[in-house]
Amino acid sequence: MVAIKKLELAVGVFVALGLVAFFMLAMKVSNIAELGEDKGYKVTARFESIGGLKIRAPVSLAGVRIGRVANIGLDTQTYEAVVTLSIDPQYDRLPTDSSASILTSGLLGEQYVGLEPGGMDTYLKNGSTLKLTQSALVLEKLIARMITGAADSEGSSKKP
Repeated sequence: MVAIKKLELAVGVFVALGLVAFFMLAMKVSNIAELGEDKGYKVTARFESIGGLKIRAPVSLAGVRIGRVANIGLDTQTYEAVVTLSIDPQYDRLPTDSSASILTSGLLGEQYVGLEPGGMDTYLKNGSTLKLTQSALVLEKLIARMITGAADSEGSSKKP
């Protein structure tokens, strides 16, 4: 009888530890733990298309996460997406002519903002705007372009 209770207790502890581990993994993946952190300086960038970019997506430079996407909006005058980036204060020496691109991690992974540093001696500060941007590649548009390109070349190769 005592052995059964010890076994039940051990199974209960094992299940509880599994649930705690699952909860911690979910928090890490969803970035909810960093939700309150907003100590960086804000930089905006305008894109024609942001694809599936989401708020709290990583902002990286040379593969290192240096910030997060803080906000996404739409400029109703130019119909461009306005993305606000929150850059960690320790990376305060990014040149003003740096460029931003929306990239995808892996073939079907999440989208993030990749920064490429420029060469100017002046640096981005709170409220700066990145002038050089490259929009997200939309897979559906690429496939449609390939299909229409194949159809065009097929039609032009036939002899009259």
